[in-house]
Amino acid sequence: MNNFKRKKIAFHTLGCKLNFAETSTIARSFPEDRFEKVPASQKADIYIINTCSVTEVADRKCRQAIKKFINRSPDAIVAVAGCYAQLKPQEIAAIPGVDLVLGINERFDIAGYLTDLCKKQEADIHSCRLSSSDRFFPSFSAGDRTRSFLKVQDGCDYYCSYCTVPLARGKSRNPEIRSLVEECIRIAGRGVKEIVLTGVNTGDFGKSTGESFTQLLEELVKVQGIERFRISSIEPNLLTDELIELSAGNSKIVPHFHIPLQSGSDKILGLMKRRYKRDVFAGRVELIKRMIPSAGIGADVITGFPGETETDFEETFSFVEDLPLSYLHVFPFSERPGTIAKNLPGKVAHAEKELRSKRLLSLSERKSLEFRKINCGQIADVLFEKVKNRGMISGFTGNYIRVEYPWNAELAGQVRKVRLTGISRSGKTDIELIDNYDQL
Repeated sequence: MNNFKRKKIAFHTLGCKLNFAETSTIARSFPEDRFEKVPASQKADIYIINTCSVTEVADRKCRQAIKKFINRSPDAIVAVAGCYAQLKPQEIAAIPGVDLVLGINERFDIAGYLTDLCKKQEADIHSCRLSSSDRFFPSFSAGDRTRSFLKVQDGCDYYCSYCTVPLARGKSRNPEIRSLVEECIRIAGRGVKEIVLTGVNTGDFGKSTGESFTQLLEELVKVQGIERFRISSIEPNLLTDELIELSAGNSKIVPHFHIPLQSGSDKILGLMKRRYKRDVFAGRVELIKRMIPSAGIGADVITGFPGETETDFEETFSFVEDLPLSYLHVFPFSERPGTIAKNLPGKVAHAEKELRSKRLLSLSERKSLEFRKINCGQIADVLFEKVKNRGMISGFTGNYIRVEYPWNAELAGQVRKVRLTGISRSGKTDIELIDNYDQL
């Protein structure tokens, strides 16, 4: 008689969509006959934490998560992987209760590292140095979300003065288009309706293979079963006319662009070592809105970068205010070890960084409301989530407006045509379903 008891294993992800795709791939590497996957909110025999290190706040959240799981199950094996583990393995290993620390590449072999691993006084560290020959590890998320995140690119060659991601992820690299088409076909076979294309510097796709991101999209949209493709984020200097034209002409590519800006001051963009000036960003937004008037456009902005005076910030604020953006992601500048920005003069006080962030967040809320009001009365396709919340089901339009509707299980995971009817008290957009084209 077989008395073997499967180990309960839980996964927790911090950070970007790319991390979620990679965690999902790592989870699939554990054989089901030996491991039972459970939610991270439950007690488990093994916890695997995939970390982020984009800011000091991200590092702190990682440490808090690690300690939370150790306290929940003191006898459990705790393995920490990802960007934070790559950059600061000794710092993580010093946390009592951590058993295994794996870098960016080693985490994809984590099942092997956990063989016969037991609780010990000191953590095992396998966080190797990155090299120019680092492999590309294919990844996509599946089973845990309505849409799938497909990793198309990894690493970054840009070395912006504030960013540690190239130090954690290595050089820009990508697989061939044909292999990503095969991944896309596998995702379609799981019944997924939307794929989000993600990477560290997604628009840099093709550097390893002599291909282009536009060529990738041209092939992916041919895959049957996937109804929508969404670009997670793309640098303004890599958002080409050809890519915008393809998006405008193909209904499978949703009208949503997230474009990192970081600053509306050319002086600060120079200090950040960004590869464009504000006019390039404005030109991309103008072309998108001219070719795809309904497009939702988001942007990242950093406040309080060293050397950013009040005049520089006001320049950023007015620049963003004048653009037809639909939302902002705002980040107070965070000093990161090993970056040029850490040693730049002109430090901005924490309170001032927070004040500037609040002003931009308020502007973001105003722009989001304006964008949703403009879209009221319009017809849109919505992909509904598989989660019931307060008796409601919610989802996103192609141009990234969140909507809600009374719960209907038949809608979950489906793309349906709707009319946007107004703004709800919760801040989401109300809709009515359109069952046939006679209602249009």
